[in-house]
Amino acid sequence: MKPAIRSLPEDPRIAAYRDAVRAMREGRFALDFDTGGGDLIGELGDELKALADHLDWHLSHAGKLHEITDNVVGGLLLDDVLDRIFDSFQAVIPYDRIGFALLSDDGRSARSCWARANFEPIRLGSGFSARLEGSSLGDIIATGQPRIINDLEAYLASHPQSHSTRLIVSEGIRSSLTCPLVSKGKPIGFLFFSSLERNAYEVVHQGIFLRIAAQMSALIEKGRLYKQIVELNQRLTVEQAELQQLATRDALTGVLNRRGILDQLASQFSRACRGRGQMALILIDVDHFKLVNDRFGHAVGDAVLKEIARRIDRDLRQYNHLGRLGGEEFLVVLSDDDSAHGPAIAERLRQLVAATPISFEGAEVPVTFSAGVVQAIDPAMAGTIEMLIAVADQALYEAKHSGRNRVAHRVIAAPSE
Repeated sequence: MKPAIRSLPEDPRIAAYRDAVRAMREGRFALDFDTGGGDLIGELGDELKALADHLDWHLSHAGKLHEITDNVVGGLLLDDVLDRIFDSFQAVIPYDRIGFALLSDDGRSARSCWARANFEPIRLGSGFSARLEGSSLGDIIATGQPRIINDLEAYLASHPQSHSTRLIVSEGIRSSLTCPLVSKGKPIGFLFFSSLERNAYEVVHQGIFLRIAAQMSALIEKGRLYKQIVELNQRLTVEQAELQQLATRDALTGVLNRRGILDQLASQFSRACRGRGQMALILIDVDHFKLVNDRFGHAVGDAVLKEIARRIDRDLRQYNHLGRLGGEEFLVVLSDDDSAHGPAIAERLRQLVAATPISFEGAEVPVTFSAGVVQAIDPAMAGTIEMLIAVADQALYEAKHSGRNRVAHRVIAAPSE
């Protein structure tokens, strides 16, 4: 017969350990039980506690990293993405400052593009550039591993040629965690976490960043590309405006050219017809301009046109428009409010131009102009803008043949009821 197996009383700690394992399996890691000393069963309990703490730490940080990623994903422009990183990472990595540097297209240098800190001043800001060849940053890119320096003053003493370290130390920074950014297998730059405290970083902080490095790199690259698109669109908008300016501005005088002033006339004519409002034009022709060119030369003639345009344009209110139709002929399109005062405005401009000779390279050139004004009480009665200009031209012809240096005007009135 086999000898009977005598059961031993169960150590109460075993039951506690069993409950602890069950709790961890259910996702509860905040455990508190007595391991009861340094025997083998006690050592097993200590290991269970260490395992629970380890799992609790990782679960907690996994949740925090998920929250960080969700928060950063919401950023569009690069600065927005980086600001969200600064506002979010404090829960998992210590820092008083974060900087971002972007690799050049050829990968040979890195340029600081953004920095934010809990203090002032920031001395290592945007625009600082450094070559990667022979630098520690090159090693970081090569290995793909974050680098910890926990005593930057000591590092500077052994690397006195490092201008970037000197600047960062002058800000009060004493520890740094430099993290490489790689998107789709291509290095794009670095994130620099920095602390005012020595020995701020541990290996665990390297691991934390590595766990979400791919997501952060992709988000930063997305923000960078989106920023480039926005900046390109802004440049295109500015260039389009400049081209529009070139297309509608007279190269000599800077006022609207023929196309530009006729566009303004068409717009004002349409508004006046829709609203059954008034409008007025002033057609201006410089008197004896051919004699100015013949006597003083074309350079002086150009100066005369520029100065006449300057004097008129400066005197007009901003919602009235001046353009050069060609040669020595100008057109003023008056707004609704000023249309009733067309002849008075034309007379004021005539006196302004005639009052002072135009000086150019020692020459004193007296200048005058003649003007024809058309006032359309009901612009629709004129039929077309060409008809308006034709009526203004008739008034101008009258002014010139009445002795020049004067204003004549015509009125296009609504039919009587």
